Amino acid sequence: MKQKLTLQALDTLLQNRFKEGFLSLKDLPNPSTFKDMDKATERIVSAIQNKEKITIIGDYDVDGVTSTTLMKLFFEEIDYPIEWIIPNRFKDGYGLSANIIPRILGTDLAITVDNGISAVYAAKLCKEEGIELIITDHHLLAPEVPECFAIIDQKQEECTFPYEDVCGAQIAWYLIASLKNALAIKINMMSYMELTAIAIIADMMPLQHINRAMVEAGIQALNKSTRPAIRAFLEHSQKEALNAEDIGFFLAPLLNAAGRMEDASFAVEFLASTNIYDARVRLERLIDFNTLRKATEQELTQKALAQVNVSDAVIVVEGEDWHEGVVGIVAARVARHHEKPCIVLSNNGEGTLKGSGRSFGDCDLFSITNRCREHLEKFGGHQAAIGLSMKKEALEAFKIQIQKNYATGNYVQNVEDPDIVGALDFANISFDLTKAVKKYEPYGQGNPSPKFISYDVEILQADTMGKEGEHLRFSFAQEGIVMAGVQFKTREVYDIGSKCSVVYTVNENHFRGKVTLQLMVEKIVTGNI
Repeated sequence: MKQKLTLQALDTLLQNRFKEGFLSLKDLPNPSTFKDMDKATERIVSAIQNKEKITIIGDYDVDGVTSTTLMKLFFEEIDYPIEWIIPNRFKDGYGLSANIIPRILGTDLAITVDNGISAVYAAKLCKEEGIELIITDHHLLAPEVPECFAIIDQKQEECTFPYEDVCGAQIAWYLIASLKNALAIKINMMSYMELTAIAIIADMMPLQHINRAMVEAGIQALNKSTRPAIRAFLEHSQKEALNAEDIGFFLAPLLNAAGRMEDASFAVEFLASTNIYDARVRLERLIDFNTLRKATEQELTQKALAQVNVSDAVIVVEGEDWHEGVVGIVAARVARHHEKPCIVLSNNGEGTLKGSGRSFGDCDLFSITNRCREHLEKFGGHQAAIGLSMKKEALEAFKIQIQKNYATGNYVQNVEDPDIVGALDFANISFDLTKAVKKYEPYGQGNPSPKFISYDVEILQADTMGKEGEHLRFSFAQEGIVMAGVQFKTREVYDIGSKCSVVYTVNENHFRGKVTLQLMVEKIVTGNI
């Protein structure tokens, strides 16, 4: 049983997440605090002065798409022609690789954004072809780093940038700020901040320290933006303003869908649209990709769930020709459903399994998979998410090894959601509560939306809603107080009149000029806990 929560206790609890207090843009460190930032800036300035051919190499997720767009927009603003390329997930694989070298031949200076720190072989090929290389990345360094002109990555030991958890687009933003200073030009850095905020949220950076400041400023800029892509998205979503949740749950999946289903360059073209007509057409294309992504993901999630061995501590499932673009999302869904780490692999029919994993609870999935390296062909990622490939014949040995590694990690299976901050009686759900919660927005990674639990609640009503009845609308009662509730993406059936405990966040529902409070239901446990 969780302790009863007061408004004061909630405020203190949320405040404790921000050890440095709330930072603002004036607290942003200087670009020069990044190792090699000044060196890279000088080299790019010299390339511009000498009219060298510059190529930007991005990545196919939202962070990579946004980083590429930032660089493209900057060079357009200073009227300097560049090439840009985002590797195709299916044909090229990840980041700067040997596969894309033939496409960048003739380049004098290549700049990676949101990738490159593991591209040892590709960097060697660049050198052989006379392509000078600057790597900007934010991922962990492997024991061997690529040989190149400059590396800007805050995870390098010699880097004095004070924050470890920043994304690729933030580093691209800093590079633009550094170039602006070096070129002594006037450009509005806030117009780049709005796209950077999208990447910070989508790449699940902790919304604390400068990340919070950049997201807050970026969202304000987004809501005043004249950028055609943003206007088109607001128009489509019928919203007057965006918040962090709109970006995380609606805009980011649309941008991601292009790279998952076909090619991420469609997302760059959408973000860089120069007029509303192009932006609308390009947005429709992203919506089509996302609709296809949802259907594919739903189908594969069912297939993956059917394969799960519930006695395993780490779930590993595989299937024939499962769509590589959605295996990561499927892994996340299965992990959430079974409350265990999950790895989903696709068999390409040629003896190779490729896939993604998502962690759950306090398990360091990167660490336990890293200790299975002898079974793997390729591997990368971080604590919560990994990508990997292996030969089909290595699968059984890999499964045995990863269960052993999990067991030696002494991980605790989290029975209770750590984001539940305390117990609330319906009598204490008020606009004062939502006001206290709003004070600590934006919520996201590292600053999760506070969830509450209410015990001894009666289910008065549970009606399906949505096109396919995939959501539920509730009426709950506790000690004579009735609250409305909504639960998305559930097929659960509840008995009317039954008693339960409800885990939820509280939402202000604006409808026809009237504001009411409703529970956004996360979980219902029938019977009391």
